[in-house]
Amino acid sequence: MPKDGGPNGGIGASTTRREDVRFLSGTGNYTDDINIRGQAYVHFLRSDVAHGRLNKVDTSEAAKMPGVVRIFTGADFEGIGGLPCGWCVTDKHGQPMQEPAHPVLAQGKVRHVGDPIAAVVAETPEQARDAAEMIELDIEELPAVIDMKAALEDGAPKVHDDLTSNLCYDWGFVEENKDAVAKAFDEAAHVTTLELRNQRLVANPMEPRVAIGDFNRATGDHTLYTTSQNPHVIRLLMGAFVLGIPEHKLRVVAPDVGGGFGTKIFHYAEEAFCTFAAKAVNRPVKWTSSRSEAFISDAHGRDHVTTIQLALDKDNNFTALRTDTHANMGAYLSTFAPSVPTWLHGTLMAGNYKTPLIYVNVKAVFTNTVPVDAYRGAGRPEATFQLERVIDKAARELGVDPVELRRQNFITEFPYATPVAVEYDTGDYHGTMDVLESMIDRAGFDARRKESEARGKLRGLGVNCYIEACGIAPSNLVGQLGARAGLYESATVRVNATGGIVVMTGSHSHGQGHETTFPQVIAEMIGIDASMVEIEHGDTDKAPMGMGTYGSRSIAVGGSAMVRAAEKVINKAKKIAAHLLEASEADIELADGQFSVAGTDKAVAWGDVCLAAYVPHNYPLEEIEPGLEETAFYDPANFTYPSGAYACEVEVDPDTGKVEILSFAAADDFGNIINPMIVDGQVHGGIGQGIGQALLESCVYDEDGQLLSASYMDYAMPRASDVPFYAVDHSSQTPCTHNPLGVKGCGEAGAIGSPPAIVNAVVDALRSGGHDIYHVDMPVSPSRVWAAMQG
Repeated sequence: MPKDGGPNGGIGASTTRREDVRFLSGTGNYTDDINIRGQAYVHFLRSDVAHGRLNKVDTSEAAKMPGVVRIFTGADFEGIGGLPCGWCVTDKHGQPMQEPAHPVLAQGKVRHVGDPIAAVVAETPEQARDAAEMIELDIEELPAVIDMKAALEDGAPKVHDDLTSNLCYDWGFVEENKDAVAKAFDEAAHVTTLELRNQRLVANPMEPRVAIGDFNRATGDHTLYTTSQNPHVIRLLMGAFVLGIPEHKLRVVAPDVGGGFGTKIFHYAEEAFCTFAAKAVNRPVKWTSSRSEAFISDAHGRDHVTTIQLALDKDNNFTALRTDTHANMGAYLSTFAPSVPTWLHGTLMAGNYKTPLIYVNVKAVFTNTVPVDAYRGAGRPEATFQLERVIDKAARELGVDPVELRRQNFITEFPYATPVAVEYDTGDYHGTMDVLESMIDRAGFDARRKESEARGKLRGLGVNCYIEACGIAPSNLVGQLGARAGLYESATVRVNATGGIVVMTGSHSHGQGHETTFPQVIAEMIGIDASMVEIEHGDTDKAPMGMGTYGSRSIAVGGSAMVRAAEKVINKAKKIAAHLLEASEADIELADGQFSVAGTDKAVAWGDVCLAAYVPHNYPLEEIEPGLEETAFYDPANFTYPSGAYACEVEVDPDTGKVEILSFAAADDFGNIINPMIVDGQVHGGIGQGIGQALLESCVYDEDGQLLSASYMDYAMPRASDVPFYAVDHSSQTPCTHNPLGVKGCGEAGAIGSPPAIVNAVVDALRSGGHDIYHVDMPVSPSRVWAAMQG
């Protein structure tokens, strides 16, 4: 397909985002904008202790408060399913993970600060909150376990009494490689070891979560309005496993959603509660999270502690890699939590390099903290950070150029089967590094460093590479790996009688620009203007069953489903056009919105064929049924593998430890590009979040399980002054070989590639000042940098 973006706004055009008109004018329709006549409001009373036995929940006085409709406790949910986990990991001994119950409201114990104990439904939010304060609790506080390694010690307090220990699973991958890896390390000319932490993060999308439950007593239909990245999955999980509602009696609607970053993939207790309560009180029930509530109820991200080792031969070729990771699950298993430190992390440990032997061990641990699940990148940032930091350390120990060490070990022949069970179909890692080096004026760095030194500052340059697996498919593979759902995508292409098109997709947009880019694909295929194509998503009553948006899968999987559905439409339209033109179907060509007979001037317009489909006066009804609408389900043959090379220059103030990012460059290979402007924006946003993790953000608990960084007073989100103007380039394109668009996905790249580039740059700056420092853990705050310089 052409990539220059023709006049119709097709593939390759940097068309402006059509959805921004309503977002910027205040006419968007977010979940909190929805109000249903007669609705009541819910306030959740949450635990203020990390671990405790729930001896009594007395609601008698609270029930007398003004406006109270009903108060619910865990007793109301006895016999009702708990929140399900959507992925089962099998450990290195072939045993399934320990999977504790996750009740909608606490039953018997509370297991983290924020665990919901009771829910007050009242006429106003204020009345619900006031009544919740009158609930009398008797909680016998128990010792909390917060540190993952301490949680695995003999005698450690158990988060779940019915489990054998706090170990969810002990996963080894690839287990058959373990002895060969050990032998390679014994024979290595050089071994580099690095201990590091990928700290816990809070996702903080702009829009907090909201849920509204509604029940139609006349029809028995339930409706849930929610801030979700995948409404069909919420319908499946909540209907089948929690509340027992048949899917045809349950509608889930996710309207405009203000950011997700993974944290809105999961099925949460508040969604199940509002759906349940709406029927119980016979009126709509609405919950809107406050920002402070989000800190203790939204799933957190990352939180890995890792030891990584890299073995090299005498010529500096990588010979083996092994890691040992503790991954925090929090108090319960969130929807996709078990897959993040395993199949989304271990399978990417080869990175861009031809390391022949790899072994990854992951111990997933329950602690008395908020559950941890996928956050932008989900496992891929953790893998990249480990790998790129240990390579940088190895280069410094060996006294070689870190870029040349990477180049020497790049994979150069494709397809390439890694030792961690994935096969990269395409890539050009030397090419992206070439582009990066041309962007950063590496030859002029020494002069820039001297200029910084003249001002009393330390300047550092950090370079790294990344690769990620996007699309999270195919279904038969992920099913073998423990996924409890298919990971295909769907689309229905409905052509109207006048030629306009409505595409209903299972992919959900929460900031990606689907309403702009998806029409570009359809417009390119038919040769019509993109303004003739509308996108509908986020409503399970309209869109076919789909798996939602995460893992940079929207265009690669959802877009491919649209292509397949559009191909069916075009094939049928060609039959109609052949009849109208009295020609053979094999001779019909479609270009620029016209069907023509090859080699002649006979043609009929797209709109005329569409009209004929719905007004079949001159139509071979015995051969073709009326109408022009098709549905397709697309299940990919493989992951897609975006890759890139990033560079960062920083200045460090040796007196204070403050780090300032002076420049940042990103060279990415995303395969074919649909809309360059939107790709730029996705990369910019990802880098911004990566900078937040590298320099500022950290979710911190004290030893009693109290969240110390529970508001923006203590959790340092990046601001405009913390980020530079980025230089981004995606001219290096090796198209994906197994989807019809040749696309790879771009949404997570910036968050994956940026943290190691920044930390590499900081270490480079500190070493230039004579400090024998190989690593500083994130966030690389002034206090940490200053302490490292003091030895």
